[in-house]
Parts: sequence; C-alpha cells; structure tokens
Amino acid sequence: MVRAVMHGCNGKMGQVITGLIKADEGIELVAGIDTYTGIQNDYPVFENIEQCDVQADVIIDFSNAGAVDALLGYCAGRQVPVVLCTTGLSEEQLEKVREASKKTAVLKSANMSLGINLLMKLLKDAAKVLGPAGFDIELVEKHHNQKVDAPSGTALALADSINEAVDGGYEYVYDRSQVRRKREKKELGISAVRGGTIVGDHEVIFAGADEVIEFKHTAYSKAVFGKGAVEAAKFLAGKPAGIYDMSDVIQF
Repeated sequence: MVRAVMHGCNGKMGQVITGLIKADEGIELVAGIDTYTGIQNDYPVFENIEQCDVQADVIIDFSNAGAVDALLGYCAGRQVPVVLCTTGLSEEQLEKVREASKKTAVLKSANMSLGINLLMKLLKDAAKVLGPAGFDIELVEKHHNQKVDAPSGTALALADSINEAVDGGYEYVYDRSQVRRKREKKELGISAVRGGTIVGDHEVIFAGADEVIEFKHTAYSKAVFGKGAVEAAKFLAGKPAGIYDMSDVIQF
C-alpha cells in the first residue's frame, strides 16, 4: 500500500484526489497540507509542509506556485518523491525542480490526464507514418471562456510530440488570417476556441489525399487530471532520484 500526502488537500483538485484515493485499494492518504483547514478529512491536515511529521512514500501536489519552493526543499531534504501538478512555475522554480530531482524522484507533466498522455504516444507513431506520406496536420483545441492562454499548454505538448517524432520538421502556425497564401507542406496549424464551460477538447487531424485520420480527446471534468495524478503517485513511490513524466507511467 502506497502512503501518500496530499499537498493542497482542501483545494478543488485536492478534494477530488481525496475521493479518488478513498476508492483505490493500492494507495492511501496519510496526511494533507493546506493553509485552509475548514474542511474535515479522514487524515491529519497541517498548515504548512514543514509541520508534517507523517512518514509517506510520495507527495501529490496540487497547490499554487507560491508553495512549491518549500515543498521542493522538504522533498529533497527528506528524499520523498513528489508528483508536481502545480502549473505556472517560474524559470527559477523550474531550476529548483531540476535540483530537487538530483536528490529525489520528481514527476512533472504538462497534462496529468492518462488519456492525453496516451494520445501523445499514439500521435508520435502516426506522425512517423503519415508525415513522410505528405499528410497535412492540424490541431484544434477548445476550452472554457475563462482560460486566458492560447494555445493551451496541452495543445503545444501534443504538437511537440508530433514534431519530435519527425525530428522537428514542422513550423507551428497559429493565425493564417494575416497571410494570404496556400498552406505550406511543413506547417502544423494550431487553432484555439474559447467558449462556455468546455473543460478541455483536443483534436488532431491528419489530412491526406482522399482520406482523413482524426485523433480526439475530450475531458468532461477535471477529475481526469486527478486520476492521472493518483496513478503517477503509485508509479513514483520507491523510484530513484530523477525527473519523470507521464510517459514513464504509461508503458506499452
């Protein structure tokens, strides 16, 4: 049984993961960390990471960028593996992630969804076959009307997985309205749609002569990211120091 600590346990994702772990026989939450203590949990909750004196095999982090420095220091000092799900880290913090990974296992991924990370693997295989065959590649991502960044980090990660498979042969094109010309063969078009309460929708289109192949992933709730984080935690417990991502979790 993997013993886990939930960093950011009383946030929305922290509570989602708490519920997921309750239903998972392979992992248990032994403690939580959150500055807000107004929610009753089945495990002890500490207001900051330094107060936590509970032994654990792994820490799952869904908090905020301001809390990550102390978390990395704690994990590196005690050699506790950490699944780092917090986004928006600065370059300085990313360097601290790399430093911490020299002392303990750190798993960080652009998207924690098992489905998205499986899609990345499938896209690499598809690009190796369809790219050289002359198929045009387009990516359309859709998110809710409150999302400020475009394209999404996940869309860029999907595009990167395609580009890596063909040794960086594609140029990303985000807006064709300013240039009136035919599509170049080595373009990879990325379009962003914002509206309503769409959690996340990513579609990759390989368009060839007289045939089209489409790959699509739709997230209906943020619980998909929590499920991925739980699987990542079970994978990471006991692993040696180093940087890991979700592609390590999904092996086939």
